[in-house]
Amino acid sequence: MLRVKGMGARRGGGGAGVSPEQIQHDFYTQHAERYDADFVCEGDEHYVALDFISALIDGYGYKSVLDVGAGTGRGVKHFLERNPDIEVKGIEPVRALIEQGERKGIPPDTIIEGRGDEMPFGDESFDVVCEFGILHHVADPKPILTDMTRVAKRAIFLSDENRFANGGRMQRAVKYGLYNLGLWPLAFRLKNRGRPYLLTAGDGGVAYSYSVYDSLAQLNEWADRTFLVPLLPAPASRFHPLFGTTNVLLCALRDA
Repeated sequence: MLRVKGMGARRGGGGAGVSPEQIQHDFYTQHAERYDADFVCEGDEHYVALDFISALIDGYGYKSVLDVGAGTGRGVKHFLERNPDIEVKGIEPVRALIEQGERKGIPPDTIIEGRGDEMPFGDESFDVVCEFGILHHVADPKPILTDMTRVAKRAIFLSDENRFANGGRMQRAVKYGLYNLGLWPLAFRLKNRGRPYLLTAGDGGVAYSYSVYDSLAQLNEWADRTFLVPLLPAPASRFHPLFGTTNVLLCALRDA
C-alpha cells in the first residue's frame, strides 16, 4: 500500500465506533479501481527500492520473493519481469486490490488474500520477504515483522517512511530527542488530539508515525548484517544524512 499523489493529511472524521483498520480497509476497497493511478508514482522511492532489491536478488542468487501488502501487484509485477526465473508471491488483505491487479495482468493466485501478521506460509518459505510503504499504516508493526522473519530465509527489505526527516531542523532535533526519551508516542497523541494515528484524505485513510529505524533492532536480532539506503535525495544537514531523507530502505541479510 502506497501513498496518494498530491493529497495531504486531515484530522477528524472516520465515523464513531469504526476501527482504524476498518477505515483503511474500506478506503482501499473504495479506491481499488483508481489505485494505480492515484497510489503508484512511476520512478518514486519504491521503484528505487525495487531496482536495488532486484540487483541483490541477482547478485546473491535468491530464488523466491514474497511481497507483503502487495496492493494491486506493483512489486510483484516488477519482480516477475525483472527476475523471470524466481518464484514470486504476494499477500494482501484487501480483496478488491487483488482483483484489480489480476484485471491488470497479475497471474491469478500470485497474490493471495491474507494478513501480514498471520501469513499462511511455512517457516523460511521465501529467500526474500519485502514490504513497500505498509508499516506506517499499522498500529504495531512488530507482529508483521515477526512473521516476516519467520517466513524469510535469506533477506528482508523494508521500503518505508522515516519520521525523523519530516519538518525543519529544530523540529527534527526535538522529535529525535523525544523518541530517545520514549516520549514521542505521547507527544504525537497530544499533537493529534489524542489519536495515535492520522486520518488522511490520501494515505490509505489511516497513517501512523513510523520510521524504519523503529524496526532496526528487531531485524538486527534476525540478520547477520543490516544496512540502510536513502531512497530520496537528502539535503545538507548537521544530522546523519539518513535523517534528512523521508524514505529509507532497510536491508537485513542472512548469510547462506
